[in-house]
Amino acid sequence: MSDSSKRDFLHHVVDQAKAPVGEARELLKKDGHLRGSQTGVSTVIALSLGFLCLLGVLAFHYPQYLTTPELRHKYSVDLLRHLLFGGLLIAGGISLGNVILNRRRNLNLIAFAMVIVATAMGGSRVPVENFPDHTPYIGLDWFILDLLGSTLIFVAIEKLFPLYKGQAVFRKEWQTDLKHFAVNHFIVGLILLVVNFLLHHLFGWLQSSSFQQYVQHIQFVPQLLLCVLVADMAQYWTHRAYHEVPFLWRFHAVHHSVKTMDWLAGSRQHMLELVFTRVCVLAPLYILGFSEAVMNAYIIVVGFQAVFNHANVHLPWGPLKYVIVTPNFHHWHHASDDEAIDKNYAAHYAFLDYFFGTAVKSTKKFPEKYGVVGDYMPDGFVRQQMFPFNGSTKAAEPEA
Repeated sequence: MSDSSKRDFLHHVVDQAKAPVGEARELLKKDGHLRGSQTGVSTVIALSLGFLCLLGVLAFHYPQYLTTPELRHKYSVDLLRHLLFGGLLIAGGISLGNVILNRRRNLNLIAFAMVIVATAMGGSRVPVENFPDHTPYIGLDWFILDLLGSTLIFVAIEKLFPLYKGQAVFRKEWQTDLKHFAVNHFIVGLILLVVNFLLHHLFGWLQSSSFQQYVQHIQFVPQLLLCVLVADMAQYWTHRAYHEVPFLWRFHAVHHSVKTMDWLAGSRQHMLELVFTRVCVLAPLYILGFSEAVMNAYIIVVGFQAVFNHANVHLPWGPLKYVIVTPNFHHWHHASDDEAIDKNYAAHYAFLDYFFGTAVKSTKKFPEKYGVVGDYMPDGFVRQQMFPFNGSTKAAEPEA
């Protein structure tokens, strides 16, 4: 083979390699409904599962650095191996089938390549040896499990009971909110470390073992309801401060800049707001000394409602809408309609807003638009994290 032929061959190989990567980048930039319906959906499933499986294999290789200590003591390794094996089979089968049928071939080649790489790295059979527990870590396992679970559960609910029936799963700015989702999960270890440090040093002296023993002896259900009430009272006034104190609003405006409500919308938060809110809400729970079982249940409740109440969901709640926070209730909090400004602060119990006079009173059934009034928030994760410090005066006044 001549030198020119070799160069042509190399250029051809590089061009062939660039095509799938370029197509994947274009897919990540797009929004709206997927074209090609079934083929588009199957390709996204194959790519997503292939990527998550690859991350899962990495977590098996480096559990001390990539997994969350609080989670790794709870879940079954054997169950995770079965899930990983199933994910590899599904992603590999779908992508290989699409390649054979020449359906979005380049994208499915990427998905199949990720499956091959994950399998070559050991797949679901990676051995897990003993490892130190007190190492710096990022919550990769929490990201994988939460993204997979949230997608399966909440996208299905949104399709079964939609508020806005024509809304696409990949709506505008979904890429920005996915970055918020990922970063918030990856830094979960740092957030928990900061929160626990602040709670211990700021409020440790307030602990009373006798009083905490009394709280812990309350039966599980009433103790959980009390725990949620205490947390929501703290959250209500913290949340209200974000709206009424101009400096704090600059951080909270990031969360309110979402213009399309769905399960991913709640992930858009400034990192400093995330830490500050956790301290303000968890401090009274820490001081009162709720039992470990109740705290674990509360974490499940707050995790579900934080996602569900932002979802594109509409259900007939009846009288319950005056008691608990529902998607209908929280959507009004995110609305930029005049009657919705600085209303519906509660996260769990809607009756708090009715009691304090901050519940939305509107003759309209649903909000007309969402986001901050004036639409001044830039798109992009980094720009939104920098927004409170950029000197803009527009965010100094609470708008939504």
